[in-house]
Amino acid sequence: MNGPSGTRRAAVLGSPIAHSLSPVLHRAAYAELGLSDWSYDRFDVDEEHLPGFFARLGPEWAGLSLTMPLKRAVIPLLDSISDAAASVEAVNTVLFTEDGRRIGDNTDIPGMVAALRERGVEQVESAAILGAGATASSALAALARICTGEVVAYVRSAARAAEMRQWGERLGVDVRTADWADADQALRAPLVVATTPAGTTDALAAAVPERPATLFDVLYDPWPTALAARWSAYGGAVVGGLDLLVHQAVLQVERMTGRSPAPLDAMRRAGEHALAAR
Repeated sequence: MNGPSGTRRAAVLGSPIAHSLSPVLHRAAYAELGLSDWSYDRFDVDEEHLPGFFARLGPEWAGLSLTMPLKRAVIPLLDSISDAAASVEAVNTVLFTEDGRRIGDNTDIPGMVAALRERGVEQVESAAILGAGATASSALAALARICTGEVVAYVRSAARAAEMRQWGERLGVDVRTADWADADQALRAPLVVATTPAGTTDALAAAVPERPATLFDVLYDPWPTALAARWSAYGGAVVGGLDLLVHQAVLQVERMTGRSPAPLDAMRRAGEHALAAR
């Protein structure tokens, strides 16, 4: 898996991976930064084949982006991980140092904070999370930085509720859980973070209040979701999955290439163009 002499390589790994926008975003950044000797690819890699993939990497590799199901599976293969990654036991970025060390990081958490800050959300008194999966734990870690009060997580099972309360204790967030049947109540929070799969929140669109505050919907395809469309129509602020994807990718580009700032606007335009072409 060696490249031409002098080139630097990066890639996104996951399974499935064909849908990933990461190559579009990173390549746009390389073009804008004049990094003609850098390449960024995608590889379909599952948990079983991840160790073998790592074993074949040469010194030309600068970094990797990771998506599901690899964010936890990669941790035993690394020399160290950042505090952010350790806080949620999830690595979405691997950096390879000149001395051969493998360092894991998590840019989802600061990416969420940056995406909200871009829309003017610096701090909130309370928030609601829809869902309780892996993205919900990253959302809690982001809220630990900007939410001064209670976070209510709307979940479907007692087991998920227990998990979210445990994450809250670990991250220092005041978490209360509520049943998904009452999820329409979440929409009145100052900040609502929807972390569920496509279609899950569609039925909630009819319950959007007349003056909604801010919705952060982590999906980007299809977009807008029914919830995001109704929220926007009622004048509420909407932060979307592409915002998150771009902001976390900006941090990846900066850490992999050592060039800062990464070209946020060019990366966003490339992402928007790619989504429009689907």
